[in-house]
Amino acid sequence: MANAAVSSATLSGSDSLPAPPAAAPVTRSRAKIVLPALIGVAALVGGALYLHGKGKETTDDAFVESHVANVAPRVQGQVLNVLVRDNQAVNAGDVLVELDERDATARLHASTADLESAEANLAAANAQLTLAQHSVDASLRQAKGGVTQAFAISGSSKAQIDQARADLVAAQSRAALTGTELARTTKLHADGAVAQAELDRSQAADDQARAAVDQAKARVSVASVGLVNAGGGIESAQGRLAAAQTGPDQVQVAAAQVGVAKARVDQAKAALEQAELNVSYMRVRAPTRGVVSRRSVEPGQLVDPARPLLALTQLDDSWIVANFKEDQIGKLRVGQAAEISLDAFSGRKLTAHVDSFSGGTGSRFALLPPDNASGNFTKVVQRVPVLIRIDNRPRDIVLRPGLSAFVTVHTDG
Repeated sequence: MANAAVSSATLSGSDSLPAPPAAAPVTRSRAKIVLPALIGVAALVGGALYLHGKGKETTDDAFVESHVANVAPRVQGQVLNVLVRDNQAVNAGDVLVELDERDATARLHASTADLESAEANLAAANAQLTLAQHSVDASLRQAKGGVTQAFAISGSSKAQIDQARADLVAAQSRAALTGTELARTTKLHADGAVAQAELDRSQAADDQARAAVDQAKARVSVASVGLVNAGGGIESAQGRLAAAQTGPDQVQVAAAQVGVAKARVDQAKAALEQAELNVSYMRVRAPTRGVVSRRSVEPGQLVDPARPLLALTQLDDSWIVANFKEDQIGKLRVGQAAEISLDAFSGRKLTAHVDSFSGGTGSRFALLPPDNASGNFTKVVQRVPVLIRIDNRPRDIVLRPGLSAFVTVHTDG
């Protein structure tokens, strides 16, 4: 009974439903209209995009770059005054920071005194050299004269010896004669042939002759001593001559002392110049024109050359670095026209041109370049930095480093 009721209900419901084959023709007719329209629109949009992008290479991976100079002191010191503020425009040579210069000034005074002392030593060395040159000539002449004089004295002493010896021979001859006469007179006096007075005269003559012999011997001794002294004088004179002949060596030593003194003067001058530079370094000046950025210096701070005080950004010399994909640079050439659109200026377009290409991809010059020879390799599309120069940049546009840009290069030009 229940199954019969269900069957009857099903049969009655199926009789009340609309017939499906009646709606199918309407759906197929709409699809035939919409699908071709969508295909046509897609083809039209694709064609328009193709025509629009034909002969162009674009990238939004581009940024403004410029010269940024980090300013650091040349010497260590304590900051006395900071004369600039953040974002201030300065010109080349303007004083940015003043350091305490008292220590540098003291070293400058010490270097000046060292130079004066070195110059005084040089003057003394020059005077000593001149004196040595003159004294060497005079000493050499004097020593030669002394040697000549010593030989002359030696010759004179020899002559005196010869004369003394001759006098001794003569005295000995007279003594022999007086001795013979005394013997004869003594014999005659003994025989009574001569008087006592004659004997006394003979005795006196003999005594006198013997005294003359002793005196002549003494003169020979004195002359011999004189000859010995003359020989010593010759040795002494020859020694003085040998010492005087070393005069050229003494002159060379004095000349070497002059060279040493000159070197010390040059060294002192260099130290003085360095001290003067250190005093000038007490005023840290701007190396170029720019805008002060990243100022990290304050009065009283101890600074040194290893730490920059601030940075100067040169806004009057900026360019665009566009990082094109490696499959784009094959069509790029130096000198091709380009368009720059900057987000900071509401997409305002600027005319530019391709200036140069980087020597490698950006990843190659990264701090940690990839090493594809180790581990698993996953290919990543590389980018090559391309330098873009703007042509006739408007004055109301200031290109600040880091600004984003959209670059389009016309490759068909």
